[in-house]
Formats: sequence, C-alpha cells, structure tokens
Amino acid sequence: MRKIAHRHTGALALAVAAASALAACSASSTGSTGDAGTPRPGGTLRFGLDYTPSCLDPQQAGEGPNLEVLESLTYQDPRSGDIVPSLASSWEVSPDAKSFTFHLREGVTFSDGSALDASVVKDNLDGITKLGATASNSGANLAGVTAVTAPDPRTVVVTFGAPNAQFLQATSTPALAVLSRGSLAVPAAERCAGKIVGTGPFVLTSYTAKQEIVLSKRQGYAWGPPSWQHTGDAYLDRIEIKVLPEAATRTGSLSSGQLDVSSNIAPQDEPQFDGNGFTLLSHNNPGVVLSLYPNERRPVLQDKTVRQALQKAVNRPEVISTFLSPRYRAATSVLSSTTPGYTDLGAALAYDPDGAKALLDAAGWRPGPDGVRVRDGVRLSLDVIFGRPQSLELIQQQLKTVGIELTLRQLQISELQSQFAAGNFDFFLLNSTRADPDVLRTLFGRAQLTDADPLKAALATQAGSLDPQVRQRAAADAQRSLVEDAHVIPVNEQALVIGVSDKVHGIGFTATSGVSFYDAWLS
Repeated sequence: MRKIAHRHTGALALAVAAASALAACSASSTGSTGDAGTPRPGGTLRFGLDYTPSCLDPQQAGEGPNLEVLESLTYQDPRSGDIVPSLASSWEVSPDAKSFTFHLREGVTFSDGSALDASVVKDNLDGITKLGATASNSGANLAGVTAVTAPDPRTVVVTFGAPNAQFLQATSTPALAVLSRGSLAVPAAERCAGKIVGTGPFVLTSYTAKQEIVLSKRQGYAWGPPSWQHTGDAYLDRIEIKVLPEAATRTGSLSSGQLDVSSNIAPQDEPQFDGNGFTLLSHNNPGVVLSLYPNERRPVLQDKTVRQALQKAVNRPEVISTFLSPRYRAATSVLSSTTPGYTDLGAALAYDPDGAKALLDAAGWRPGPDGVRVRDGVRLSLDVIFGRPQSLELIQQQLKTVGIELTLRQLQISELQSQFAAGNFDFFLLNSTRADPDVLRTLFGRAQLTDADPLKAALATQAGSLDPQVRQRAAADAQRSLVEDAHVIPVNEQALVIGVSDKVHGIGFTATSGVSFYDAWLS
C-alpha cells in the first residue's frame, strides 16, 4: 500500500499550476476583497442564488449550492489541486489502484451530536449504491466497488474490482459527502428537501422551496481542511440564501444593498459591480466545458463527417466577444484549461466554415432552396435541448451559414432530464464541473464504444493508472479522440462570477467552483 495523504502527483500538479496561471491572467480567482483588518465574528450574510435547486442532498443531486453543511473524506485545494485531509486524516492507495484505506480524524462530530466513525462512513457509501439512478452522479464514482468495510472504528476500506485511480479525488467532491446516521434514515425525497445533517461549519436551519435556504453557524467546529484561512467556528452567525433566478432581480438587489453577494453576474452587468463599492470575483470551472453533446443514436449524427462539419462551423471566440466577457474563455479542448490533465487542442477547434461546407458537400448534403442542406429528401435540421438560458442564437446563426438548421428547445429541469433519458434530442447542452480528468469517463465512458475504439482504451488507462505521466498521456489521448471525431462540440469554458459588496471579506471558491463561506466575515 502506498501512503499519499500529503503528496500530489507531479505531472498533475504542474497541470493545475499552469492552468491556474492561465486563469489568473483573465480573471481574479481569489476570494479576498481587500485588507480590512482583523476578521470580526458575527452578522448575517445575504446571498443571491441564480437558480432553483432541485435537491439539497449532494449525494443525489448533480447540482446544488455549496452549503458547507456536509463534508467529505478529503478536500481538494482550489489553488494547488492537492488532495488534502478533511474527515480522513490520512489514507493509503494500493499499487494496483483497487483498494483505498482511509483513517478518520479523531474527535469529529455531526451537528446532532453523534460521532463520526467508520460504520457511518460505510453506511453512506453503501447507501449511495442502493440509491441507484437517484444518485447517478455519486454512483458513477463508486461504479465497480466490490466491498466497503470498517475493520475498526477509525478505518474504512473501499475496494474495487478493477483499477480506479479517480476515486481518491472523488472522495473530495460533494457527491461523496458524509451524512449523519439520522439523515441516512430519512427518505431520499426528504433529504432533498433539506433534512440533512453533517459535520460542516454550518447547519441548515430552514428551507423554503424556491425561495430561501437559511444556514446558521455550527458551534464547536474544529476540523477544517488545512487550506482554509482560519480554524474554529465560522465567522458568520447566519447566511440567508435567496433563490433569485432572474438576473435583473439579483443585480438590482445587490446594487440596492438588499444582498451582500450575488452569484452569476451576467457579462453585461459586470461593469456595474467592478468598483463603486463592489468587487467582482470569478473562478473558471474545471471539468468539461459548455458543449453540444450529440445524440449519436440519431442516424444523421452517427455520421462522423456531419459531426466534424459542426465542429468546424462553430466560431468560439465570437461567442465570447459577443455574449460573454474576458472572464470567460473560448473552448480549446473538451476539458477546461483549469482542469488537471488539460490538453490544448485549440488548432483542432479553429473556426473553418469553408472546411465545414467541404465536408458536407463530400457527404452528399446539398444546399436546398432555403439554404438548409438536404440529402435523400432529408433536411439537415437538428435540435438542442437545454435548461438555463443560454446564448445559443449566435451558434444557430453560425451553423446556418454552412447549411445546418438548429432549433433551440429550452426546457424545465424536470422536463430536461426526462427528455434526455428518452433520447428525445439531437444535441444536449451540458457542462460538468469536476477537477479531475476522469470526468471524461463519467460522461463518455458509457457510450457504445468498440474495443478497437482508441477513446475506450484512453478512458480505461487514465482510470487505471496511478502513474501521473501515464494518466496525463491517456487523458490527452481521450480529449484528442473526443474532439477529432466530434463526439462532443465544445463551445466555451464556464466561469462563476460573483458580485461582492465591499463590506464582505474572505469569500472563497472550492475546487469545483462552489462559493465558500467559512472564512467570510462582514466589516
């Protein structure tokens, strides 16, 4: 067994450092709003959330605000990418990456007073597996697990049937956060509605669906990750998270003083909060960039030539300059530049409308009377489904210039999931935030790939090796295969941009672009 509790693999550390440097050139990723002196405990922070959460239990939900009510076995430092202690003080990984042994920190309790021990961690991991499709995100991290054991009260051993190098980083994500035994006894739907108890520095006091989440300070907290700026209790007494999907409502509330912090400041509103008593903070999301994900079960999209033409027809820099801001980046790979293992494939994603037209001509798609291409009486007309409002009209126009018609179908989150499950779409607009290249296997490893497909081999290799150089090469091969065969059409890197009143200090970001309140305080 190899102990790696306080050491990060070299090649991936370099990748994170390089990516962080790139991000810093275009946007601030620091959580500081200036030196305001000694932090002062107390007060209520009012935060505007830009969407309605579908579920507050991160084991079940792929999205949701970072509440810092629950904690995970490990923690990923957002600056270095290092995996550092959290609920586990140390760990070992077997040389074949099949067995992971975690040693739990002494003295940790849940906010209901119960103690953290190996049996409750085991019950959490076993419970995720039992949730099945309800926990698709967290379940993917545990795929292939053969046993979870607790040989003593402070030790948990997780064993997989095949090498699973990604699992250590997965234990730092909210998807594998640890709930109290009492929370595990609550029905899954009630956990979604806020009945969750954890070991974190805040307690969920109340939740009014579609309106507000209220958090209060956890008294006696003493075990935060070493990368946090202080120890002990959080500074804030209370956090009121207002659910405000309308951008105009959030910006108006922030500018008028009804909010102290607002998430997802729209690019056009950024100048309003860049000074004038406010600060803009941003963090470029790691993971899969915002992309058009083709449904390759559809006959027209089974044709690689059509997908490659689409890849060439998207003008990514124009999307940034027209709709976004310098805090965002045009996609240069399927992974964002802040993701460990990122490979720059910008040349393969260059705008080339003439090349797109040539590919479609060669494939027999001819311009019709209205400019939309036709083959064998079938129009090259595709649709895309998506949830939150997106600036897809420009891509729609770009595709039209090469003869491809794109219909935009914005749906409610509940509708979106059902349509996706039914395969009732040509493209699905998605991004997936995770600071590890294994996000590629999570999204694309379930595709119908033959054993001869280089993508299948690359995804398997990066998941199965602890050697950082082997993993880096495999991640690069996977990205290259996805882009060159147009299994995904990357558009732009996402950024979390928040507006912060100058009276707020110490706001930070997690590695997965969540907002961290633990070090925050009010002057």
